[in-house]
Amino acid sequence: MMSKIVINTHEAPAPVGPYSQAIRVNDTLYVSGQIPAVAKTGEVITNDIAEATDQVMRNIWAILNEAEMDFTNIVKCSIFLTNMDDFPIVNAVYAKYFDEAPPARETVQVQALPKGVNVEISCIAVDL
Repeated sequence: MMSKIVINTHEAPAPVGPYSQAIRVNDTLYVSGQIPAVAKTGEVITNDIAEATDQVMRNIWAILNEAEMDFTNIVKCSIFLTNMDDFPIVNAVYAKYFDEAPPARETVQVQALPKGVNVEISCIAVDL
């Protein structure tokens, strides 16, 4: 029987719309796009792409942790950038979170992202 569980943590920013931080269906966790917002202060990082990407990854970590998972459980990521010129910096920061066998991924440029941020990342993780 399938089970659908809402995953929510105060260690990651609250959703800015009608969606959950993550949904777990059986062994699979679907993490909504995370932006570089600091949960404790509400600060949104828009001026430094490296710092912004690191904050996004910390937000993903908090959600994974709440679901009793970590970065080794991620099988797929989607990265959204407002400027593809930021790709090398985002890629370098992102790479620090994955050791061997990084997940499948795509990176696309979009015209705009919520709250004027320049990076958003979503992922799918599986309880291995």
